[in-house]
Amino acid sequence: MMAKTIEDEADAFMRRFKLILFVCGALLTVPLMIYAIYLDSRLDSFENSMTYRPPAFSSEAVDSPLLSKQLFYPVEGQTVYVPAYSHVYHENGRPHLLTITLSIRNTDQDRKIIVTSVLYYDTSGKLVKSHLEKPLILNPLATTEFLVERKDATGGSGANFIVEWHADEPVSAPIIETVMIDTSSQQGISFVRQGKVIKQSIFESAQPNGVDENILPEPQTPADE
Repeated sequence: MMAKTIEDEADAFMRRFKLILFVCGALLTVPLMIYAIYLDSRLDSFENSMTYRPPAFSSEAVDSPLLSKQLFYPVEGQTVYVPAYSHVYHENGRPHLLTITLSIRNTDQDRKIIVTSVLYYDTSGKLVKSHLEKPLILNPLATTEFLVERKDATGGSGANFIVEWHADEPVSAPIIETVMIDTSSQQGISFVRQGKVIKQSIFESAQPNGVDENILPEPQTPADE
């Protein structure tokens, strides 16, 4: 009789012990699950906020006096060649596809510039796409970007952009560069290429007295990497 009582008490104790363990486990698991859901939502929110968005054309770009008066008669402007790579080769000539971001940065602290053309060419020099439907005003120190997705391999390893910009007065030349990146494999790849000025124009209306309008200033070329 005593042995059975001891056995019953032991069973009751084990049941209570298991119940306590279950309750403690539940108390620990629920907050961890809530925290994990919170972190996941924060990560999704962060990724969504960083998703690429095409340039937004404000009403200013349509109604600005800068456009109506200076667009076709800028005092200063450049045409810039920017190398781009929709793929590079590896392992006996296999192509490795890349995402391309063209970045145009207005380095002037006080004056706007107008980006008038962004043309994308392939390896053979054939026009693939015009990325700019209408002129885009870039405010002081502002940046705009244009994207060529990884799945778009039409440009090839010798692709390039031709970017044209103008200003209504002398400004600090913008930085125009491409960023190539791919993170689909275990070892990611990324590199940057800066643009090269191939034409620079100062129009007759901007020439000081006594200066030959046919003598153009030496283009500003980016420093070697």
